[in-house]
Amino acid sequence: MRNARLSRGGPLVIGPLSNVLALNQPADAFGRWPDIALDFVMRQNYCCGLEAALDVIGGKWKVLILWALRSEAHRFGELRRLVPGISEKMLIQHLKEMEADGIVKRRDFKEVPPRVEYALTSFGQSLYAALAPLCEWGTLHMKRIGMRKEAA
Repeated sequence: MRNARLSRGGPLVIGPLSNVLALNQPADAFGRWPDIALDFVMRQNYCCGLEAALDVIGGKWKVLILWALRSEAHRFGELRRLVPGISEKMLIQHLKEMEADGIVKRRDFKEVPPRVEYALTSFGQSLYAALAPLCEWGTLHMKRIGMRKEAA
C-alpha cells in the first residue's frame, strides 16, 4: 500500500484524510487511489443503528446546521444567521466534524477575499430525510412541549 503506516495504537492510515468521499472515487489512469484514512470507518462498534446516528448528529447544533443546509449550499456567514444562537467557534467545530463524518462538503473557491461554501453530501441528504419526520413531529407538538417547559 502506498504511504501506508500504522499509527501507535491506532488503525492503519493511508496518507492524510483529504476527503472522506474519496472512498467513492475510482482509481486514476495509473491505478492510484486517492489518499484516504480508514480510521473513521473503525471508530467504534455500535450496538444499534440509533447509537451510530446519534454519534453523527449528537448535540444541539449539528441537527440545526443540517437543517439549514437542507436545500442549498451556504457560506459561513449565512449559516451563522440561519442557526441563531450558535457561536462562531461552535459552528467551525461542528462543520469540521460534519465534514470528517462525510455529512457536509466544503467548497473553497480559492479567491481573495476567501469564499467557502458548505453543502450536504448525498450521505447528509439521506440523514436529512431521516430527520424530516422528527421535525414534523416537533412542529405538530410544539405548543405542548413549550407549555411543559414553561411550567417546569
